[in-house]
Amino acid sequence: MPVRRDHHHAHGNGSALTPSTRGGPSAAVAEALAGLAVRYVRNGPGTLGKAALATRWLNPRLREQPRRAVVEARTGELFAVDTQDLIQRYLYLFGAWEPHLTGWLRRRLRPGDGFVDVGANIGVFSVLAARLVGAQGRVVAIEASPDLHRRLVRNVRLNDLGNVRALNAAVSDRARTLTFALASSRNTGANSIVPYDGPVESSFRARARPLPELLDAAEIATARVIKIDVEGAEGSVVRGLAPALGALRPDAEITVEVSPERMTRLGDRVDDLLAVLRDAGFHVYRLANDYAPGSYPPALRGAPRPPVRLRGPVTEESDLIFSRVDAERLP
Repeated sequence: MPVRRDHHHAHGNGSALTPSTRGGPSAAVAEALAGLAVRYVRNGPGTLGKAALATRWLNPRLREQPRRAVVEARTGELFAVDTQDLIQRYLYLFGAWEPHLTGWLRRRLRPGDGFVDVGANIGVFSVLAARLVGAQGRVVAIEASPDLHRRLVRNVRLNDLGNVRALNAAVSDRARTLTFALASSRNTGANSIVPYDGPVESSFRARARPLPELLDAAEIATARVIKIDVEGAEGSVVRGLAPALGALRPDAEITVEVSPERMTRLGDRVDDLLAVLRDAGFHVYRLANDYAPGSYPPALRGAPRPPVRLRGPVTEESDLIFSRVDAERLP
């Protein structure tokens, strides 16, 4: 995975772990070794030792001693990253975020398709989708956080994409103002409206509207995939989307990260979300996902796992895919 240093934008296959003389020769040696380790985890053959390196050394090091760089993902897109953040750190270290969802989207999206990304963060999936759907396709990237929206726009520009409409907005079941809280900038993907009792690092307020009010008729009609990742607020987002489900194309699919515990704290239930989509003719599938750094080397080495039909209740955070295809596994 090529890396470009943020200040000079120089292409190369190095790690962008900038050597430092602070702390003397031993610190410089540690930096050099870390650079080699990153290069091995990212580009080396096989998986021997990669999980241990990532888990025990590189992941905590990159979190505690952040690096800023422009990196190229395994799928070819460029992203400006700060490794203090989980998502950006994984892009830097592995060249990927959520490999099974990435693989599924690559199988789904074709030139001319539409993609709607609710909770786009820095644009990992929006940028990937924009390349997959091509100049004739449409991507709508919706992010409530002003800071993440700016990073999203930067990544769209880095990739010279003209088919992305980036909105700094929140999504709900009705027009209202929502307050978002972030416990730690080490995981910007955790911005949430779920009540939080602990210390908050930052917060912001955003005006929310139902998704159909943020999209035009063509964006609804051409959407091949709608992705919803809103940290517990998925119940209200799906309720707001419900009136437009009949206007979607027959092969449209919806992927939702559901968080039962956080949904409950907002007065929602996963079963109600499932019922809304099942009543509209969708079948429910579960997609593999694991955020542990040690899971990434084998996941990237093998083929992405296909979504499998959901059996039983949803009791933990899960990536679900809703499709009108009726099968045991989604192709």
